[in-house]
Amino acid sequence: MALRRGLSGAALQRNRPGRSRLPLAVVISLSLLAPLVFFVGRGIYPTDHTDVSSSSSKQDVDWRERLALQHVESLLSKEVIDVITATTDDMGPFSLDYFRKSNLSASWKIVGLGTSVENNASSSEPNQKGSAVIQEPTGGKQDKSSEGDHSQFIDSPAKLVRRQLREKRRDKRTADLVRQDDDATVKLENAAIERSKSVDSAVLGKYSIWRKENENENSDSTVRLMRDQMIMARVYASIAKMKNKLDLQQELLARLKESQRSLGEASADSDLHHSAPEKIKAMGHVLSKAKEQLYDCKLVTGKLRAMLQSADEQVRSLKKQSTFLSQLAAKTIPNGIHCLSMRLTIEYYLLLPEKRKFPRSENLENPNLYHYALFSDNVLAASVVVNSTILNAKEPEKHVFHLVTDKLNFGAMNMWFLLNPPGKSTIHVENVDDFKWLNSSYCPVLRQLESAAMKAFYFNQGHPSTLSSGSSNLKYRNPKYLSMLNHLRFYLPEVYPKLDKILFLDDDIVVQKDLTGLWSVNLHGKVNGAVETCGESFHRFDKYLNFSNPHIARNFHPNACGWAYGMNIFDLKEWKRRDITGIYHKWQNMNEDRTLWKLGTLPPGLITFYGLTHPIEKSWHVLGLGYNPSIDKSDIENAAVIHYNGNMKPWLELAMTKYRSYWTKYIKYDHPYLRSCNLSE
Repeated sequence: MALRRGLSGAALQRNRPGRSRLPLAVVISLSLLAPLVFFVGRGIYPTDHTDVSSSSSKQDVDWRERLALQHVESLLSKEVIDVITATTDDMGPFSLDYFRKSNLSASWKIVGLGTSVENNASSSEPNQKGSAVIQEPTGGKQDKSSEGDHSQFIDSPAKLVRRQLREKRRDKRTADLVRQDDDATVKLENAAIERSKSVDSAVLGKYSIWRKENENENSDSTVRLMRDQMIMARVYASIAKMKNKLDLQQELLARLKESQRSLGEASADSDLHHSAPEKIKAMGHVLSKAKEQLYDCKLVTGKLRAMLQSADEQVRSLKKQSTFLSQLAAKTIPNGIHCLSMRLTIEYYLLLPEKRKFPRSENLENPNLYHYALFSDNVLAASVVVNSTILNAKEPEKHVFHLVTDKLNFGAMNMWFLLNPPGKSTIHVENVDDFKWLNSSYCPVLRQLESAAMKAFYFNQGHPSTLSSGSSNLKYRNPKYLSMLNHLRFYLPEVYPKLDKILFLDDDIVVQKDLTGLWSVNLHGKVNGAVETCGESFHRFDKYLNFSNPHIARNFHPNACGWAYGMNIFDLKEWKRRDITGIYHKWQNMNEDRTLWKLGTLPPGLITFYGLTHPIEKSWHVLGLGYNPSIDKSDIENAAVIHYNGNMKPWLELAMTKYRSYWTKYIKYDHPYLRSCNLSE
């Protein structure tokens, strides 16, 4: 029994493998066929999951479209429907997903929306996060929108159009900014041109920054290169001589001469000789050779420093010479004015004595009229003062001009105003040499001018032997400091004893308004009415007087305000009462050794009228047209009197052209005497 069971058990073990192969094969077959059936059922090619139900829903879509079109056709015209249809054909049907991904501007971003593949994969998730559309501020960084989300999509036509529009707007904005920048540049250039017109060309000379060749900042680059090469050639030539390399020295000097000839007087590349590039190349070759053989940093630095010091000394010398020449030009009389004076003098002394008199001489001592004092040896300048005063006067018949000149110009001054009478005004010309009371026994200045010490001071100061050393001495020899015409202003009551008030005028002024208002100015018991000039530091007392002298330090304040000669209203009654001339004599005698002040009439004037000067409105008298190129134009045009104080007088060639027209408009250049002497604008 046991054996049988054992045999049957063994048989069972042999038969079990055969029975287990069948279920295993079935499982394997099903696992292989199931995916195949799945893909066959869905289609071998991957398609959108909506295609599975497309056949079932297509009919529903068709009848919905037909129903919608029926209603739309009743509302819209055929042209609008055609546009919508064409847009739909080109871009596909409109959908929220399309707008989410493509149809929004760069200022919008999509939150919770990934790529289309991610949307498809996550559409079956029950807890899918809904996408939200939010708008960012337009001023933000638009380029940082979800570029990664859109990078895998091909741009649609609408997106391309929008991109093109954005690019056009960007280009337009750029063009606008460039245009605005160009407009700003043009405005700056125009402003610079206007400023250049206000800068006197005579002062700037040929090195004016407004020259055409200087419009390009690199217009003289070649010229500068040649000059740099010449400097280095001089340095290396000196070092070569020091190191006994005579051949190299001669070669450097030869190239230096060639460069000098080629450069000439050129200040811009356009002025250079056509051989300049060859000379630059040859010089560069020699300098390279010299650098290889001679270069020593310490030696080169020392030579350049020595050259710089030498150039600095030359600049100082040239500045002194320039000062000398400008002062020389300022004190000379132009040939045309000298010619005019000589011709008028000849004509005057050819006249009969009875024809040399001026009319209305009874007005000369009438204190109820407006009297002017003018001391000058310049016929043309005096004529401008008189003409400008009369032309701007409201009642010219009430104006009386008292002219005083020297013996040399007495005939010319008389003849000019006899030929050109000042309308209904009264004029009288006197010779300063006819004032017999004005002698050395009474006038300290005349006595001092006759002394040997004063002559040595004025004419031999420093014993200059060259132009550069004579610049400081020349100012002492200016005729205005030696002429009594300049000091006559301190003797007005003696010259005009019967007048109560008088307006003193220099001959380098131009009157632009009626001046009769000055006679009604209340001087508050003062003697002198003048415009103060202490707005600038150099117009205070310490700039004119020697405050190291105890007499000056004890009687005056160093910061006291200065004032200007040139247009001054004087109360002659108060002058006499306070003995102003006696005060002047006292201080002039104390300054015989020139320890109180050096020269001129302004320092003694400041001393004499100290505490006796009443300041008047600045618009009455504007100064500086003879030295200051930056006076405001409105100040000049609003001034009653403009004053060309300084070296650049309007009748000289070195006058500032921007101011000269205010003076020349009162001269008739078609006058036969002026034409014969070649006087023109």
